[in-house]
Amino acid sequence: MGEDAQIKHYEMTQEGYDDLKAELDELVNVKLKEIAEKLREAREQGDLSENAEYDAAMNEQSEIKGRVDKINHLLNYAKVVSQESIERGRIGMGSKVKLMDMEYKDEMEFNIVGSTEANSLENKISVESPVGRAILGHKKGDTVKVETKAGLLKYKILSVTNEKKPRK
Repeated sequence: MGEDAQIKHYEMTQEGYDDLKAELDELVNVKLKEIAEKLREAREQGDLSENAEYDAAMNEQSEIKGRVDKINHLLNYAKVVSQESIERGRIGMGSKVKLMDMEYKDEMEFNIVGSTEANSLENKISVESPVGRAILGHKKGDTVKVETKAGLLKYKILSVTNEKKPRK
């Protein structure tokens, strides 16, 4: 096996990749410059040993640099999954899916994304989540069972949309 076999790639949608690039740009070109200015102003106040503004700015700078490093790592090992690689009408990464919970008759809508993009507040679920794994490859009309910590759930797939978004 080559060295490449050891490297973990992060599958993500084009939108997720673009969002990470935009966040990185904001952190590097705006936030870190703001922090540098805060540090300069704090140093001008004199004694740094009891300067709360300086300590706060240093902590913020450290957190931002940590996030920058993480984003750089994700982008370096990103594998953008193309919508063209998904069979029309089948659920894959980047699909928008409407499901019905068969027990409670609740409708839910999700975007299927990579694990680094998942965000329940934005209805983005990972292909690696229990629901994501269970519905992957299925199509409208299918009923799937999902084993979760809460027990066995049953969903009917009401719609699948695979939009091909133009690149920016």
